[in-house]
Amino acid sequence: MNKNLQCDPIVMTLDAGGTNFVFSAIQNGNELLNPIQLPSNAHDLDSCLKGILDGFRQVLQIIGKPADAISFAFPGPADYKQGIIGDLGNLPAFRGGVALGPFLEESFRLPVFINNDGDLFALGEAKFGFLPWINSLMNETGSKRLFENLIGLTLGTGFGGGIVLSGKLVRGDTNSAGEVWLLRNGLNPLTFAEENISARALVNSYRQYSGIEDNFLASDIAKIARQIKSGDHKSAQQAFNDFGIALGEAIANLITMFDASVVIGGGLSNSWDLFFPPMLEKVNGFFEEPDSPKVSRLESKIFNLEDHSCLESFKSSSDTLIKIPFSDKTIAYDSTKRLGVGVSKLGASRAVALGAYAFAMKQIIR
Repeated sequence: MNKNLQCDPIVMTLDAGGTNFVFSAIQNGNELLNPIQLPSNAHDLDSCLKGILDGFRQVLQIIGKPADAISFAFPGPADYKQGIIGDLGNLPAFRGGVALGPFLEESFRLPVFINNDGDLFALGEAKFGFLPWINSLMNETGSKRLFENLIGLTLGTGFGGGIVLSGKLVRGDTNSAGEVWLLRNGLNPLTFAEENISARALVNSYRQYSGIEDNFLASDIAKIARQIKSGDHKSAQQAFNDFGIALGEAIANLITMFDASVVIGGGLSNSWDLFFPPMLEKVNGFFEEPDSPKVSRLESKIFNLEDHSCLESFKSSSDTLIKIPFSDKTIAYDSTKRLGVGVSKLGASRAVALGAYAFAMKQIIR
């Protein structure tokens, strides 16, 4: 450990939105204060930067002791390793490139770490949420199986994600790993996945199927699909069906590459019951061609961990004892490869903050 660090390091965090910035501090995985919210001043760089300084200074004043690092998520495109923020749509003041990380390091004399929110969501769920939950369930059954890898996906205004392998965040050589929104669209191969996996995609699909051009929110489409709001019920269900199919194809591609369970967060995760069925049908489906045998889409079977019966099946073992050749000994063998998909155990915002904390701790404690 760096000799200058406190025994229990404190990491200051920031949740950067287009309208507001929310500041906090974490120690031992716990927030030390009620988060401070300040306007982002998205169109004025000087005001924006001064607001960031003010937010972190207020955090230090409230906790009454020094921090050991600053770590947070910020929208891209960005060179996250160098802390340089690029041309942002919702924060136009940053266009042209702003060295935000070095600026904060100079201002506070602390190490500063900036990452994509999808990356930190995945890391937070891997360290504090979804993966520990899965492993505790397996431990309760006496299983020695340990899950170490996770794909985190955020569903909301856009389609974001991150990948954690053996406890380590995958960032890539150009800080672009996990940019899942650019996967090929499973419903329309001429475009990218986000065109069918986002809030606007749900609204556009509903308008297309229903012919109704009113102003809708994605939450309205969910209420219509559940028949708790008036509207075209079948069109709303079809919109979520398309959403689930496109998401299932994206997940299948990710699992093929990374062999990991999947946690889903963001505002649209609240509607999991509407899109999980077509999503799971896709990932557990087959490649089929005329006059050719069917081939499973994935080597693993994907279980819906939000469904009690599926969760119990996921936890249960189908071990058989097979004999070791030329020996009187046997060994347990489960021929079913199992992975799970479920909803965030922390909530996206808390998962991102804890991911930022975990990332900083990994960097400052050697």
